[in-house]
Amino acid sequence: MALELTPQDFEQILLSLQKYFREEFDQELSEMKARFLLEYFQKEIAPLAYNKGVKDAEQYFRRHTEDLAGTCFEAPLTYWTRKKR
Repeated sequence: MALELTPQDFEQILLSLQKYFREEFDQELSEMKARFLLEYFQKEIAPLAYNKGVKDAEQYFRRHTEDLAGTCFEAPLTYWTRKKR
């Protein structure tokens, strides 16, 4: 599954990649090379981050819903036991 980006996000990332290469490596990265690099990241690396995010979210929800019945349980028919005499 490739990371889907809006056209605006895609263009902003291209500019960021070009700036990164220019400032960190003192190299100009053509728009075509930046596109190829971004497409590579989308296909090859983004699924790792996506899968990690899904796994983290699953663990979070499992942890917070393990004892859902215990957390949300409300005893029924307690009017008479709670009523002050």
